[in-house]
Amino acid sequence: MIASSTSTFRFQLAVFHRIPKSPKASYEPASEPQPRKFRPSPQLNRWSRARSLRSGRKFDRTGQHSQQLDPNPPLQLKEQVSPEQKDTTLTASNGGADVDLTAGKSIYMVSDGTGWTVEHSVGAALGQFEHCLVDRNCAVNTHLFSGIDDVGQLMEIIKQAAKEGALVVYTLADPSMAESAKQACEIWGIPNIDMLGPITQSIASHLNVSPSGGPRRYPLTDEYFRRIEAIEFTIKQDDGALPQNLHKADIVLAGVSRTGKTPLSIYLSQKGYKVANVPIVMGVPLPKALFEIDPEKVFGLTINPVVLHTIRRARAKSLGFGDGVRSNYSEMDHVREELEFARKILAQNPVWPVIEVTGKAVEETAAVVLRLYHDRKNKCSMPRISKRY
Repeated sequence: MIASSTSTFRFQLAVFHRIPKSPKASYEPASEPQPRKFRPSPQLNRWSRARSLRSGRKFDRTGQHSQQLDPNPPLQLKEQVSPEQKDTTLTASNGGADVDLTAGKSIYMVSDGTGWTVEHSVGAALGQFEHCLVDRNCAVNTHLFSGIDDVGQLMEIIKQAAKEGALVVYTLADPSMAESAKQACEIWGIPNIDMLGPITQSIASHLNVSPSGGPRRYPLTDEYFRRIEAIEFTIKQDDGALPQNLHKADIVLAGVSRTGKTPLSIYLSQKGYKVANVPIVMGVPLPKALFEIDPEKVFGLTINPVVLHTIRRARAKSLGFGDGVRSNYSEMDHVREELEFARKILAQNPVWPVIEVTGKAVEETAAVVLRLYHDRKNKCSMPRISKRY
């Protein structure tokens, strides 16, 4: 069983032969994998299936016996054999429905740290192939291996990648580890990409300073504690709570219900911004403090009425309101009236920029908010988000 978390994924890798932990580990490839079987899951729609393949929320690997190479290695190895199944299979579970991950191409992501950089880089690149990922015309399985700081572990992963015909993408700060990965992939004929090496060397040349060669650490600095403080502040200020604290916020979001104010607030707070959000509801006066604070830190959110209607109907259904139960909250006429009411309020405050969130992910909306926020704060002639290290 391979466990995963929101911050990192730890895989349990089936290993067929012991690999020495020396830098001169054998590069002889293992035997060819057995034919793979694909079992589509009727429980998930096309989009969630594609997302499940890429995120791998819960994995189960059955097949050959594995050997534990180290009592406490960062890469956990565990033995599990299914008596009813001879071929090696990999499945992902989403809400109780299993999806077979043995179909499609594999991408192995290897990191000596948390894996954040390589995971998000690969995710950004895969975004260019959504047109075929959604329909499984080019299904992709991504597997993240984090905390890999041992050559023996690295060789085990590359060996498995050779068996699966996977692409190996790695961010290894130690030059010797990165070179070992490159040589092993070349000897076994595995396509590979060093995500960190080229940019590190370019920055080293630009600064005329040698890199440390170690994985990135996350020390408990003042910036870290400011970020935690921002998260705590944002949670307390959710949905119009404690309006007397609006002046303490860096960013204030205003919009009707279900325009994504809360998830956007939490996302921005994780970047260190204190965020408050205020709902705009017909018949409910907005807090006076909203009009007394610096208007340049207030941002309005709006959305297409048809999309909002769909979202609210789904929300009402999740709360137990069936189709036979009528509610103004999810009625189309009410949705249009509420959006028009919000539009007039936002128009009366022209300093507040209004951001259209229809079809935008939280990350996209956050990028627009931060670009405008920093542009106003720094009075830049060219929009940018600046940070000093």
